[in-house]
Amino acid sequence: MLSDTFLSNLFLSVKLVLAGLLLSFLSGCFSGGVIKGDNAPHPGVRAARVLPVQGIDISRYQGEVDFRAVKRAGTRFAFIKATEGGDYLDPAFVRNWRASAEAGLVRGAYHFMTWCRPAEEQATWFAANVPNDPYSMPPVLDLEWNNHSTSCPKMPDPEVALEQTRIMLAAMEAHSGKLPIIYTDINFHRDVLAGQGLENTFWLRSVAANPAQKYFNQVWTFWQWTQTGTMPGIVGEVDRNSFYGTDDEWVQFVVTGCDPRSLPVLGPQGRCGSIK
Repeated sequence: MLSDTFLSNLFLSVKLVLAGLLLSFLSGCFSGGVIKGDNAPHPGVRAARVLPVQGIDISRYQGEVDFRAVKRAGTRFAFIKATEGGDYLDPAFVRNWRASAEAGLVRGAYHFMTWCRPAEEQATWFAANVPNDPYSMPPVLDLEWNNHSTSCPKMPDPEVALEQTRIMLAAMEAHSGKLPIIYTDINFHRDVLAGQGLENTFWLRSVAANPAQKYFNQVWTFWQWTQTGTMPGIVGEVDRNSFYGTDDEWVQFVVTGCDPRSLPVLGPQGRCGSIK
């Protein structure tokens, strides 16, 4: 039979080993090791990981999401794919829309713009499938070139793309009563959106650097900083996103639907929820 002294010394040794392993793990994290929550962390987006308000964006590709586990992990918001073009509804949208609200996440729906259908048709399709929910974030218009698409590789002139974009934004605002968010990538922003003076909130994709370095100093509210994120409640990888500001600024955004920095201009125009 093992003595009490032997067992006490063994327990102490195990504790010391575990403490050493923990210290080594933490040291590895702070020296550029694998960051929790991202399978392929890039040092250029380190600043995004420490912003206080974190979120995800999802579609059917994430499968069955346990939104309660996502919320417990510290996630505050979810952008959910709803529609694409003039006839596609993400098959997981209805389930994700309902379950995310039940879990207590702030949610928003996004439409993927294609260039093979008129903006008016796409706006009608979006309005028919996405509820006008006063408690959700503003709707998102996802703007990218579709030149890698097999079904719609059309790439219109930038002037035409901008005209269609403006029509879609106006229709989404009329449907929701909220100023839509623009999601875009570096190429589309450079070719179409840069310098156009759009008052919309911007959600920018930049997985290797701060968006300010890639988007001509475009003011951004949301930053999509990795496509290789991990999250309890989701099998496989997921896009992860950060809100630019503090907890107080997040509350202002959720209540008004406008970036707090734009409230002095947009508020008097009646385009921000609680101060209309």
